Amino acid sequence: MLRHIVIGIATALVLAPAYADQGHADKKSAAGATQQPAAPMADGEVRRVDKDAKKITLRHGPLTSLDMPAMTMVFQVQDPAMLDQVKVGDKIKFTAEKVGGAFTITKIEPAQ
Repeated sequence: MLRHIVIGIATALVLAPAYADQGHADKKSAAGATQQPAAPMADGEVRRVDKDAKKITLRHGPLTSLDMPAMTMVFQVQDPAMLDQVKVGDKIKFTAEKVGGAFTITKIEPAQ
């Protein structure tokens, strides 16, 4: 009987650090998920504005956060009011993210 108690205590002492580390790993990953750095702003030029479809066509530089090379493409906008801030030919800085499977502009401002 005493032997079983000693084995149980020894097992608990050996496994306790592994369980403790696992808990810390979960907390670290949860904290990292809430503290992701904001995507860097990219340079772009407005090629088309489609307010009805809530989309904008941009010629843009590389989007490092999306692992995308420079190109011209259509984006959705997170807020349709963003489209009132721009017109064809404007040079802009913007942030894009993949939202619900669609490339979406989440921030837009005039280039300096």
